[in-house]
Amino acid sequence: MNVLNRRQALQRALLNGKNKQDAYHPFPWYELMRKDAPVSFDEENQVWSVFLYDDVKKVVGDKELFSSYMPQQTSSIGNSIINMDPPKHTKIRSVVNKAFTPRVMKQWEPRIQEITDELIQKCQGRSEFDLVHDFSYPLPVIVISELLGVPSAHMDQFKAWSDLLVSTPKDKSEEAEKAFLEERDKCEEELAAFFAGIIEEKRNKPAQDIISILVEAEETGEKLSGEELIPFCTLLLVVGNETTTNLISNAMYSILETPGVYEELRSHPELMPQAVEEALRFRAPAPVLRRIAKRDTKIGGHLIKEGDMVLAFVASANRDEAKFDRPHMFDIRRHPNPHIAFGHGIHFCLGAPLARLEANIALTSLISAFPHMECVSITPIENSVIYGLKSFRVKM
Repeated sequence: MNVLNRRQALQRALLNGKNKQDAYHPFPWYELMRKDAPVSFDEENQVWSVFLYDDVKKVVGDKELFSSYMPQQTSSIGNSIINMDPPKHTKIRSVVNKAFTPRVMKQWEPRIQEITDELIQKCQGRSEFDLVHDFSYPLPVIVISELLGVPSAHMDQFKAWSDLLVSTPKDKSEEAEKAFLEERDKCEEELAAFFAGIIEEKRNKPAQDIISILVEAEETGEKLSGEELIPFCTLLLVVGNETTTNLISNAMYSILETPGVYEELRSHPELMPQAVEEALRFRAPAPVLRRIAKRDTKIGGHLIKEGDMVLAFVASANRDEAKFDRPHMFDIRRHPNPHIAFGHGIHFCLGAPLARLEANIALTSLISAFPHMECVSITPIENSVIYGLKSFRVKM
């Protein structure tokens, strides 16, 4: 199967799954698959799907058996470290890790709090607002813009690029797939040109931001090239935007739908880190990851052959009854909580510390600022690879 056909098969397989589930409540479908077909094969698209915790963790984390590499990727995200294997992955990850140390994250904490407070202030005095539009969307975009060293004036353009890069074709028709790929390729070109200019600027005039850190970073005498930096900047833009926005929105929805939790967190803000971890388990922003088998192997008694594509449903694994007690209950005191919302193994999400920091600050500040909050309405994101809300209206 060539690269284009493989990509189209993946999109169709994801659409097949999406068509069988409610956009914001796919959990009954996951439960059904865990019971009836925990390892299933899509004959039409030649794609495997796995749903149990141990199987998903193995597929996602075993670098000897499963690869993240997709040959001849054309997209910048496709060429980023999430789709690399060692040794190239090891080299680039060791460099970019320098931008996400606890010390670097600690330095950004006051600024994240400041941005959070400014956004909350704009919402105060209103009887109702859209938590996504007014808070959980602008916060991560402003933060990631400043972290990268990009003027926040580009925020709306960043959001448009980011949304397009994680979108999927409208349907399974060839026309829809062709239009989608053309639009995405144009977006990739615009982003590459944009970041190339920013990177050159930072080489000449470094500042206190992540791109400057990466430009200056050296590992075993090697610096990252522009060809390596641009895909990573694109990845960081998308992950730092989409994942954190949806983490905050999903967490607040889970808090509000569970009686007594909002009040408990207001009285005991020290529980927020556990609440964030439970939100990651309960409503993972990235519900599915893709891998390719490096050699013949067995999962759940099924032979997966070398070269086969596998979809690992992280959101299903995080509700596996064999791993979690009362998995369908949102329990902010859950311990232990070995969720794999950020992946597992060498591809564990690099931006996890930043996402956790933003979510903890955002949710603690929101609950502190508003004595009462309730959900008015939600509009789910219609996307098979991103799980979250397009709109989330709340009233005070």
